[in-house]
Amino acid sequence: MVGEKSLKRIYTFLIYMFLYAPIIVLIIFSFNNSKSRSEWDGFTLKWYADLFKDKQILTALYYTLGIAVLSSIIATAIGTISAIGIHKMKGFNKKLILNVNYLPILNPDIVTGVALMSLFVFVSMPLGFTTMLLAHITFNIPYVILSVLPKLRQMPKNITEAAMDLGATPGYTLRKVILPMIKPGIISGLLISFTLSIDDFVISFFTTGTGVSNLSITIYSMARRGINPKINALSTLMFAVVLILLIIINIKDKKERGIKNETI
Repeated sequence: MVGEKSLKRIYTFLIYMFLYAPIIVLIIFSFNNSKSRSEWDGFTLKWYADLFKDKQILTALYYTLGIAVLSSIIATAIGTISAIGIHKMKGFNKKLILNVNYLPILNPDIVTGVALMSLFVFVSMPLGFTTMLLAHITFNIPYVILSVLPKLRQMPKNITEAAMDLGATPGYTLRKVILPMIKPGIISGLLISFTLSIDDFVISFFTTGTGVSNLSITIYSMARRGINPKINALSTLMFAVVLILLIIINIKDKKERGIKNETI
């Protein structure tokens, strides 16, 4: 038994090393005084200072965060309402809608990007901030629906009917009964949408216009001329922000669970 446990621990350690070793190397070399990716030439913070002086990166960061925040909020609102509607459907119509919802997820990004670009060109919509925002909302909605639906299935059956029998209006039931119960799914959908929006390259590349570029497109264009240490610094900061957000969410979740257990 001891040998089996040790093997499991070694296997788990190797898996995590495989996943996080590139990130660790990236973080270390973001503090390297040299541009070299193979030799250490002393500790420095100059790449972080240069990062905040680079107008191209700062502009890309502005568009990235703006589109990510707006698209995730709008997609979460639309996806949550859609999930509630799908949950109430039955039979063939429900299966059909669910299968249609899976298509954007299973579809290759390049197909989705080209299709959206063709649509925007067909309706004579200039490519730019608006088209990229609409594209991000489009591919985020299915993920929100898939995040919220499991929480809706976990709800007690006929709970909405019970609330309305006690005098609650449909709007009040939605705000005070349904939404609080599916809140974890909504938050998960929001975070997934935000992450996907920041990470997306292919769809953004096909739906952007002149003067509008997010971080993934900017980093790609910079990487073609060679990896700049500023990219390492930027990636390190993004990783740190995501890690801090996850820690805060987990701490908050534990506190909420502790309050619920004390109440019970």
